[in-house]
Amino acid sequence: MPPRTPAPLHSPSTSRRSAANLARLTALLAVFLCSACATYHSKTREAFGDFRRGQFESARARYEDPDADIAPFLAGAEAGTVALTAGDWAGALGALHLAAEVAAEIEERALLGPEELGEIMSSWILNDTARAYQGEGFERVYVHCGLALAYLAQGKLEDVYVEARRANRLLEAEEKLYETSYRAGGWGHAISALAYELLGQYGDAYIDYQRMHEKGVGTAYAGPELVRLAQRLRRDDDLEEWEEAYGAAPEATEDEPARIVVFAGVGLGPFKREARLLLPTHDGVLPITGVSLQERPQPVSGLRLTADGSAIDTIVIESVTRVSSENLEDRQLWAAAKSVARGLLKRELTKKLEDQAGTAGRIVGDLFAILTERADLRSWLTLPDSWQAARLYVPPGEHTLTLGAIGGQTIELGRFELEPGETMIVFARSLDSRLYAHPLGGRLIGATP
Repeated sequence: MPPRTPAPLHSPSTSRRSAANLARLTALLAVFLCSACATYHSKTREAFGDFRRGQFESARARYEDPDADIAPFLAGAEAGTVALTAGDWAGALGALHLAAEVAAEIEERALLGPEELGEIMSSWILNDTARAYQGEGFERVYVHCGLALAYLAQGKLEDVYVEARRANRLLEAEEKLYETSYRAGGWGHAISALAYELLGQYGDAYIDYQRMHEKGVGTAYAGPELVRLAQRLRRDDDLEEWEEAYGAAPEATEDEPARIVVFAGVGLGPFKREARLLLPTHDGVLPITGVSLQERPQPVSGLRLTADGSAIDTIVIESVTRVSSENLEDRQLWAAAKSVARGLLKRELTKKLEDQAGTAGRIVGDLFAILTERADLRSWLTLPDSWQAARLYVPPGEHTLTLGAIGGQTIELGRFELEPGETMIVFARSLDSRLYAHPLGGRLIGATP
């Protein structure tokens, strides 16, 4: 009997399947090669440039353009910030509510407990850019702070409280998840406290200022208000403590003074950069990616409000750059673990391709692993470097107001008449050396009826 011919190692059908698998993976690689340069920075470069130049209408249109392929959360958050800077309160509410709707599910799970949020963060996917972007934890907090600001500008004080309270609850959820304490939350408390004061609910405002003191955020702003409110509420024991820490209460005057409050975003926050490590192994390349933050130069350190010779500088209530950096550090372990796990799975795919298609399979598998392991560089780029505030008490009557960026532009707000006990609010934002401001309240002298 003639010797039996050994069966081929790979049958024709197996070879065809290997070739088909290799072709599909090569096609997928081509897609990733085409999209590799389409980072969030490149997609939004023109919109961000318009924002920095003060071309707010164009910037907002670019962010909201459905063809721009921007994650809905970021489209709403960026457009909302542009609208706030332009003083378009209704537009800000519309855009920021869209961002809040996108993040609603993850927010609800976060408020249920850290275990729920941790489960979402540890999902294993192709790469982090493949998931729907619902904002980082601190970004979701600032969406609600932005909504609170817009409601405050419209005089909808009950809505201010709702948004500020949600912002602080979300921040506390982040702190529980990472078992840490951020020097944050002061911005929401400052907005909420002012709303309570405007409603005449001084006890609730007092609690917000106390929280700022306890957290050690914006204490130079909150401290004098604790002194003033402790005196108003006749909390003599507290008053002694606050006066020792922050100085004596002002002497009473015949007419209740008016006050001018400045709420401002100063500068531009950081942006994400990719950190990449390629580990060669005998089974294939193991790519690991991470994210670092790049801070921007800040030509303006703060703002200065002047009223007929009396001047006050804004105080940093919250450093967005510091909060985002601390939050990123807390997320790095989760991100690194996912990157390593994905890399190991892709290395197994490379081994299988090499077994089926030889060197060509190894090359395609390595390229697939390298190109598909990409760090998520999406982030809310129009956020300021810091949130700042100031409060100046002035005698009732007429005052010429000037607001200047320390290291940048100065603008004349105009001459205003303020009634006893009246509160005037100035919303402001500095971008590079430029300054944009929107005064609300008071009676502008010389204004056309």
